[in-house]
Amino acid sequence: MRFMTMSTTLNPDKAGAPPPELFSEIMKMGAEAFRIGALTETGGMGLTGTVKLVEGEILTDGPYAEAKELFGGYAVYEVAEEADIIKYCQQFLDVHRRMWPTWNGQVIVYRLVEPPMPLG
Repeated sequence: MRFMTMSTTLNPDKAGAPPPELFSEIMKMGAEAFRIGALTETGGMGLTGTVKLVEGEILTDGPYAEAKELFGGYAVYEVAEEADIIKYCQQFLDVHRRMWPTWNGQVIVYRLVEPPMPLG
């Protein structure tokens, strides 16, 4: 099963800068997940804007000059069971809890579903 996770900081105004050791620990976790084939892609992200359809009207918010409202990262995993992706997310949050105690955040998990027929 393929999943995309998106981690976001919920309190960027209070969290402060992340400690360098946090990135080192995340890199170790990621390297191991890449090594066994569970992690296939990862990167950072910042909020640029939103485009949505509400009651027939297309609404936009942004682009933002700064990504203060939301920032974090994403990862794409290929794992055997849903329990595996939850385990990876819990490990990721535990590292944050231990190494960056002022940080409040979340990881949203999306299951990636293949289209029923080839596109194009």
